[in-house]
Amino acid sequence: MAKTKKQPRPKAETPKGFRDYFGAEVTQRSAMLQAIAAVYHRYGFDALESSAVETVQALGKFLPDVDRPNEGVFAWQEFDERDRGDWLALRYDLTAPLARVYAQHRNDLPMPYRRYAMGPVWRNEKPGPGRFRQFYQCDADTVGTASMAADAEICAMLSDTLEAVGIARGDYVIRINNRKVLNGVMEVAGVLDPSEPENFAQERGIVLRAIDKLDRLGPGGVRALLGDGRKDESGDFTAGAGLGDAQAEIVMGFMQARRDTGAETVARLRELVQGSAMGEDGVAELQEIADLLAAQGYGPDRIIIDPSVVRGLGYYTGPVYEAELTFEILDEKGRKRQFGSVAGGGRYDDLVKRFTGQAVPATGVSIGVDRLLAALREKGRITSVAQGPVVVTVMDRDRMADYQAMVAELRNAGIRAEVYLGNPKNFGNQLKYADRRNSPVAIIEGGDEKDRGVVQIKDLILGAQIAENATLEEWKERPSQFEVPRDQMLAKVREILALHGTGAN
Repeated sequence: MAKTKKQPRPKAETPKGFRDYFGAEVTQRSAMLQAIAAVYHRYGFDALESSAVETVQALGKFLPDVDRPNEGVFAWQEFDERDRGDWLALRYDLTAPLARVYAQHRNDLPMPYRRYAMGPVWRNEKPGPGRFRQFYQCDADTVGTASMAADAEICAMLSDTLEAVGIARGDYVIRINNRKVLNGVMEVAGVLDPSEPENFAQERGIVLRAIDKLDRLGPGGVRALLGDGRKDESGDFTAGAGLGDAQAEIVMGFMQARRDTGAETVARLRELVQGSAMGEDGVAELQEIADLLAAQGYGPDRIIIDPSVVRGLGYYTGPVYEAELTFEILDEKGRKRQFGSVAGGGRYDDLVKRFTGQAVPATGVSIGVDRLLAALREKGRITSVAQGPVVVTVMDRDRMADYQAMVAELRNAGIRAEVYLGNPKNFGNQLKYADRRNSPVAIIEGGDEKDRGVVQIKDLILGAQIAENATLEEWKERPSQFEVPRDQMLAKVREILALHGTGAN
C-alpha cells in the first residue's frame, strides 16, 4: 500500500504586496477616518458604502481582453450554465463604484448628490517600497451640478480636513489647475482640433505623459519629449510628440505660467489660450473658483492656482486639484525631500455617461489615508505605539471575582482595562506583560492588601522614566507605586492618567 504523502504546512506569510495592521495603526486610522467624516458631514455630504466587488464592465477603466482580462485589477470570472459568466473585480478606487451607484439609483437620490465613502481599494500592480496592493482611500464627490461652486467647496473642505487631522497651516498647499486650459494650450499649439477631436490623439497622449513627468525629468526632459524624443541614462529612447519649437514653447509656457499672485497667473494663462474658446472657458473657471474661495477666507496661504499640477489631466474634464505637504522629510538615503501629495481630485463630467448615455457633471477628491498617516508620524503628531489598558494583576487565582469587579469598575468609568489572564504564578511576568502592552498603570491586590482594604497602584509610565534617568536618591524621592484604600482606586487611577495626559480610553 502506497504511503500517503504528507501535505506541507502552509507558510505563515502575507501575500506579496499586502501587509497586516496591528493595534496602534488600526486605531489611528479609525480616528483619522472619524475626523475626516466629521468634516465631510459638516459640509452636508452623506455617507455611502458600496460593494467592494464590481463587474469589470462597470469599473470601465480596465475592460477584460483576450490576453489579460484582469490587468490592473484583481478579477475573476463567474461561471454560469454555459461557463460564460460575468467578470468581477475588486474595486480599484471609490469613484467608479459611485458612477454605477448614481446611475442605478439616480431616481431615488437628490440632485445634486453629495456623498463620501471610505474603505480599502485594490490594485493588481507591481508592489514596491511603501506601495501596496491594498490601501485605504477617503473620497468626497458631488454629482449632478456643473457649478464651479462645487469645485470650490471641495477645495475648501479638503483644506479643513487636512487641518482637522493635524496638518498645520503652512505645512500644506492645495494646487488647482484645469484640463480645459491645457486643451486650449494644445489647440493654440496646433495639436487639438475641436471640430475633429480624434486628430492628433497620439501626439496629445505623448504631450500629457511628458508633462506628467515634469517633477521627475525637469523642464529639459519634458522639452525633449515634446520634440523628437529623449534618451535616458541607460540609453533607452522614448519617442517624442514631434512638436516644432514654437509649439513646444507654448506647452512649456503653460507649465511655467505660475506667477506671484493668482490674478497674475490667471492673466498669464489667458494670454496663452487666446483664441481658444475652450481654453478661455477653463481660465474663467479658475478665476471663478479663486473668487469663491477668497470670499470664504481661503487665500493663497492654503489654496493656489498652479498650472504645474498635471497628474490626472488625462482623466479629468475640468478643474483638477492636488493637496501637497510642503515640509521636508529624509528619504531612505538620508536626503531631504518634500513629503509630496496626499490627496487629489477634479471634475469628471463623462464618467456617469457611460451608464446613462447622458452627461452628468461630477467633481470630487480622494485622500490617501495611509500616506496622510505616514505624514503625521513624520511630524511627530502621532506615534506608532498606542496607549495600552490598565492591567489588574492576579495574586490569588481563587479571587478572580474580586479582580473582575475591579476591572468592571474601571471600564464603567470609561477607562480601558483588563485582568491578566495568563499564568499568574510568576508576578514578574505579569508586569512584563503590562510593559509589552504599553500599559500606564498596574493594580495589585494580594491577600495582605485585601485584609487591610487597600490596593497597590503602580504608575508604569513614571516607573519607566525613573528607571531610565533617575539616580537612586531621585528614585527614592519619586515613588511610582502608591497604596490607597480600595474605595479610592478609581480616583487614583484617574489622577495618574490625567498626569500623563493619557485620558480614559
